[in-house]
Parts: sequence; C-alpha cells; structure tokens
Amino acid sequence: MSLTPLAPDPITADPPSTTENPLLTQSWLDLAFLHWAVDPADVAPLLPAGTVPDTLDGVTYVGLVAFRMHRVGWFRLPGVPYLGTFPETNVRLYSVDAHGRRGVVFRSLDASRLIPVAVARAAFRLPYLWSRMTIRQSDDTITYTSTRRWPGPRGARSRITIRVGESVQDPTDLEHFLTARWGMHNTFLGRQMYLPNTHPRWPLHRADLVECDEDLITAAGLPRPVGDPVSVLYSPGVPVRFGRPARPGGIPTP
Repeated sequence: MSLTPLAPDPITADPPSTTENPLLTQSWLDLAFLHWAVDPADVAPLLPAGTVPDTLDGVTYVGLVAFRMHRVGWFRLPGVPYLGTFPETNVRLYSVDAHGRRGVVFRSLDASRLIPVAVARAAFRLPYLWSRMTIRQSDDTITYTSTRRWPGPRGARSRITIRVGESVQDPTDLEHFLTARWGMHNTFLGRQMYLPNTHPRWPLHRADLVECDEDLITAAGLPRPVGDPVSVLYSPGVPVRFGRPARPGGIPTP
C-alpha cells in the first residue's frame, strides 16, 4: 500500500523534541554557512530514495558548511579530545520525506581525522573523506582550508575566508530554512534512514565572504555554483545530541 506524503513539518528555530538518550554527542564550533540557490530538478536525482528536495518558494539550496567538530562522544560518555576534535567541511542538500520530516542530505563530508572518517563510512555509510585541513582566525576573519587525501577525487579542495559581522536578532525565513534542521536523511544497507538531532537555537551572525575558491561542490556531483552565495552566515556553535535512527515507518529503533 502506498503512503500518502504528509505536508512538511513546520520550520522551527528550536528543536521540536528532546533527546533523552543520545546515540552521539558532539559540538559544532566556528561555523561558516555558504548557500547557493539551485533548481530542485538538478538535485532530486542525488537524494536518497523516499525523499524529495525541500524548497522555500519553489527554490532549494546547496550548502557548503565549514566548521570545527569538537569532542565527538558515544551515548553519555565524555567526548574524545583528540580523535573526536577536527575541522570538517561538508556539501549538503535539503530534503523532506513522506512523513514530512525535513532534513539534510550530505553529498560529502571532508574531515581531517582518518579513524573517524573510516568509522563513519563503515558504521553509517556516510560519505566522509579524509582531507588535510586548517582553520585560522585573525580578529573577526576566519579562513578554512581543505585538500582531499582519500578516497577521492584526490586533490578536491576548498579555501573559504569570511569576516564575521553583526549578530542576527531576527532571522529571515531563509535563514531559518537553511539552519533549523533537526535530522539527516541517508540510505543504510538499502533502507531509508533518518537520524534526528537536537541542539539549542543557533546563535547566528551575518558574514561577508572575503574568499571562496573551491571545487568540493562539483566533486560532489552538483553543478558549479553561479555567482556569489545568496546567504553567508557564521555561528560560534552549539552542543548537539543525535538520537537513534528512525525506521522507514518513522518509529525510532530501541
């Protein structure tokens, strides 16, 4: 029997639920969010089965997000200082499933620690890639660099520099749409997977893009972005808790 798609869940700045018994804990720090508008038809074939592009006023987006992953931990155990702390840059799309759950789909996740890359690829089938990466800050300017090592395409790179601006007191509908995401869609062993997450409301700043030289987006199978990003944001970060994956029927696993 086919499932009638539900209307997408409302976009909320605060998480719609809590995560009492987390599967994973971590913090995302010093984030740069760059986004370009794209035609939903261009990204639909790249999404997992059971999902379609999530849109705002008929448009969807591709995001290039650079940040510092901090102290990844399992369950309620303390996060790991060294292996669980590293720079990361991801290319992501925006999705919604038949249950109305909005989420993100990662096309690539470059990270600088090989062991977490290998674990994430094996345990969650996530497209993590091992890269040489740095994050350098000088006053209000932050530069994120990445050069891919394995598995490839070897040499895919990015260099992003932003200048942090004023705090966002009243985020726009677009800024909420791009940042208030409470789950991830993926395919695991041929089945649709939804991994929920919770964190405090984003503290956001608008930012100026000083430099963006990258080919991670095209390496992820997407068209080369045209022009400047339509949105550039910065956040000092949030602590994050991931819940247990939901079955295709929407019921969390025990």
